[in-house]
Amino acid sequence: MTLTLPVINRELFDPVATWFTRIPHSQVLGIQVVHGERGRATLMLPYKPELVGNRKTGVLHGGVITSLIDNASGLSIYSLLEQAEAIATLDLRIDYLRPATPGLPVYCMAECYRLSRQIAFTRATAYQDDNSQPVAYSVGTFMRGANSGVITGDGNAEKHGGNQ
Repeated sequence: MTLTLPVINRELFDPVATWFTRIPHSQVLGIQVVHGERGRATLMLPYKPELVGNRKTGVLHGGVITSLIDNASGLSIYSLLEQAEAIATLDLRIDYLRPATPGLPVYCMAECYRLSRQIAFTRATAYQDDNSQPVAYSVGTFMRGANSGVITGDGNAEKHGGNQ
């Protein structure tokens, strides 16, 4: 039996989760937050014909799946943070296992399994109906405090330190 725990700072996580869905790129894709718990985040990408990479098959473009995985992985880190800080993707390795079934949404459950002082380590699974036949697996590393920009608890981006 796996016990789930709430995110470390709900007052930080919820606005940041909303911010992730309001990034213009995420809005175009239609990415939505499904769930957040300590160390994990799940996002959903609805099927949209304009996101198809191959019109003959109706399969979603791989770059769309990459964006979903990157966003879910980043959000999983925020579930462990006590206060706002900037993060940046350093490396995101994705194994595409099968094409996403046309017409169905794609979900991504990401986990931040190690949070060091400077680097966060994530793994993620993109799937559709269930997790038994994933669309893709991913591992990623993210830099903490990547720049002077930070997402505040109200979901806005602010610049701190450096040249303002």
